[in-house]
Amino acid sequence: MNSSYFNSAAGAFLGIVFVLMTLSIVSDGIYHAAEPETEGFAIEVAEASTEESASEEEAAPQDIAPLLASADAAAGESVFRKCASCHSNDAASANKVGPGLWNIINRPVATHADFNYSSALTEYSEGGEVEWTYERLNNFLAGPKQYIPGTSMGFAGLKKIEERADLLAYLRTVADTPPPLPEATAEEAAPAEEAAPAEEAAPAEEAAPAESGAAEEPATEPTE
Repeated sequence: MNSSYFNSAAGAFLGIVFVLMTLSIVSDGIYHAAEPETEGFAIEVAEASTEESASEEEAAPQDIAPLLASADAAAGESVFRKCASCHSNDAASANKVGPGLWNIINRPVATHADFNYSSALTEYSEGGEVEWTYERLNNFLAGPKQYIPGTSMGFAGLKKIEERADLLAYLRTVADTPPPLPEATAEEAAPAEEAAPAEEAAPAEEAAPAESGAAEEPATEPTE
């Protein structure tokens, strides 16, 4: 191999390297993108305000009593279809997936014969001392697992209080004798209207001047 061939090959190689380096520098200048300070994408999640969360937690359950007087038992029977796959509603009160519901209102909790209740519901019943009142059923139907944590009832709950009122009105009829409706909480008496300011007394008429020569009668003293 002569020196001229070697020099030509070396020059060609260096030329190629020079061209590649030039292209790399130019492309970096054209397409350069600044590196982000933080890798990835920040996803902003709106957080509920502390005041709103506290107000939701502190909100007292709605009172069912005022709605029961006007609740529709026929509509409640339609709502009961959501329960019918797990509960019976006839006088036999046979157990299915859940206990029979005949005479359920005011029945002691977790006491229906031959049904295996969860330990959470059994504990809640306090040995049968606690009864299924309208209000307890209302709270339980709104969210079973929220009202009695640990219950085996898998029903998600009825979120609308009107539906719960209709259902309770129907369950009231599923009994030997319909239990009495609860008394609605008395509304606070409206503040009495402020008494209108008394009209200013009309100025007393001036006594007519006594006729000349006439004697004034003495005022009569009250008898004892």
